[in-house]
Order: sequence, then C-alpha cells, then structure tokens
Amino acid sequence: MENGYLGWRALARRQWPLATALVLLILLQMVEWRGLDPGLWWQLPFDLVLLVLAVVSPRRPFDAALAAAVAILSGTVILHFLVRERIGGDIIPTAAGMAMIAIVVRQASRGRATAGALALIAANVIALSLDTNIWDDYRPIDVVNAGIVFAVLFGVAVGTGLYFRARDRERRQAEAASVAAAQQAERLALARELHDVVAHYVTGIVVHSQAAQAIADQDPEAARSVLPIITASGHEALTAMRRLVGTLRGTEASPTSRDNDELAAQIKRTVEQVGGPVRLDVQLSDPVPPELAQSVIRLVQESLTNARKHAAGVSRIDVDVRTDNDTVRVRVADDGTGQHSNPAGGSGGFGLVGMRERVELLGGSFSAGPTGSSGWTVVADLPLGG
Repeated sequence: MENGYLGWRALARRQWPLATALVLLILLQMVEWRGLDPGLWWQLPFDLVLLVLAVVSPRRPFDAALAAAVAILSGTVILHFLVRERIGGDIIPTAAGMAMIAIVVRQASRGRATAGALALIAANVIALSLDTNIWDDYRPIDVVNAGIVFAVLFGVAVGTGLYFRARDRERRQAEAASVAAAQQAERLALARELHDVVAHYVTGIVVHSQAAQAIADQDPEAARSVLPIITASGHEALTAMRRLVGTLRGTEASPTSRDNDELAAQIKRTVEQVGGPVRLDVQLSDPVPPELAQSVIRLVQESLTNARKHAAGVSRIDVDVRTDNDTVRVRVADDGTGQHSNPAGGSGGFGLVGMRERVELLGGSFSAGPTGSSGWTVVADLPLGG
C-alpha cells in the first residue's frame, strides 16, 4: 500500500501544508529559546532532520517512521549527556511524530503501520522520560497528565490515519467498480457490433448460397449469377471487419458527416445484400446525425438478419425508415408463419438483446414481437437529438 511511486512534484503539492506548519513551529521555538539555556540550540539540527523526514515520509512511510524514531532517540540521548540541565520545550518530535504516524497508518500495510506507529510513540515517550526537567520536583500527577496528553495526541494521529486509510480504500473500490463498468460497457458494445456485422453479411452469403444450390441442377446459369452477390457480400464483410478492428485499434476515424442521401443509399445496399422480396421505404425529411445513422443501419441489418435466419415461409419483408417529430423510426416487418426455422450455425439469441441495448443507450424505445397470427415486427424510435 505504500505510495513509493509518489513523484516529487506531487509530494510538494501534498506536503507543503505540513512543511509550512513545522517550519513555523521551529521558528516559534527559536524565538522562545532566546535568552534561555544555549544548549537548547543543539536541538535544532535534529528538528530539521525530523522536518525533512516528515515531509518525504509519503514516499517510504515505514522507513521514514523508523528513521524518525532513531533520530528522536539519538538526539535525546546525545543532548541528555551534552546538556545535563537542559530545559524541555521541544515540540517538533511530537508534532513530526504525529504527522508520520498518520501517514504510516494511512499508507503502509497493517503490520508495518503498527510497527512504525509504536516505534514513534516509544521514541517520544523515552525522549520525555530522559528530559531532566520533567523529573525535577517529581509528582505522580505530572506523569499522569503528561501520559494523558500523549495518549490524546497520538490517538488523534492514529485515528486520522485510519480515517484516511478507509477513505482511500473506498476510493479505490469506487474506481475499480467504475473501470469494471466501463470495461463491461465496452465488451457489450463490441459484442453488439460484431454480432451485427458478422451475422448480417454471413447470413446474406448463406441465403444466396442456399438459393444457388437449390437451382443449380435446374438452371446452372441462374445459380452462377448469384456468385457475384456472394463475392460482394464477402468483400463487404471483410471491409466491415477491417473497419471494426481499425476502430478498436484507434486507427479508424469515426465518420464526421453523413447526409440523408448517403444514409438512404447505405440502407438500400444493406437490403440488396440480404436479397429476397424486400419492400423498402425511406423518407428522411430531417437530418440524421452521423452516430445515429450508423445505429439505424445496424438496426436494419440485424432486423433483416433475424427475419432471414428465424422466420419460416417469408414472402415479403417491409423496411420502413422515416423521420417525424424529431424522431427517426425504423420498422421492419415480415409475413412469416411464425414458426422458427433452424438457422445456419445456430442462434445465440443476442440479436434482439443487442438491438434493445443499442436503442436504449441512445435514449430511444424498442419493441419486437409477433404481428397478429403470423409475422414479426421490429420497431425502434430514436430521438434525433440523442
């Protein structure tokens, strides 16, 4: 959990309030030390070391905590023997220790956080006990009061670290959930696009191949006339797959413009690729945005694919695409018997699910179901402003 990756600029933005506070405390102490025991000034180098360790501790919190504990102990022992009549009053070890306890509890693993916090607390307690001034005129109540103050201060430091540790954990969980949701949305979008593109073109190839096989013995010339259609469908499938792969790899630019004439022509080509008795009616009086036009084409593709794959006894398919009242409506209806045929390659059952998801993501409405005693109708209404 330790944030060793924290850069120096990020460290400066995060730690400047602590650095400022410790510098101000050191300056206030220097003002108070004027005219007092000169030995107090020997504490200044150790205070500066603690200041630096506290500021950089987010990079290596456990190591900084141990180093600070050693600095507090060594400074206290040296000054204890160097200045025997030393007057206390150095609050930097306590202030820096509180800051580093909060940081190590927040960032380090539980074991290291416990060890680092205990090391800093022990170092401060030992430093207080070696201060010759506190034992003058010894009274138990003074030790009790000092213990209570220390317990409150370091309890606040530990509590602060635990609070931010919990906040960091919640933020990581929220980020992980957000990433998982985005990945799931991308997978669903990719699944819809793959299903629409592959199923549409492959279905057209299968339908025309079956038709060619059925008439091959009776009319070889008619059967051969279907081969260019199959070849064209194969090329369209390859082109669509390359475009999709390019989009995924970030090398294929999204369409920036698509006028209604181009959209109508694309819908017509889509219908021709499927083949069969299809009646097409396209009336686009309002401009259709490029991203919406692509979805319209995919809806027509998938609806025709479903009709060819699943419906039995289809003699006519009506495809109607029109704009009205700031909405583009896609309606595809067949007159099949309602008895499902066995589609080539089986059915994954994802066509209707993908169409519904696509329409709902664009803020539209979708319905699909049988029409009376026979036939199947798909209707999608997409807002032009969506």
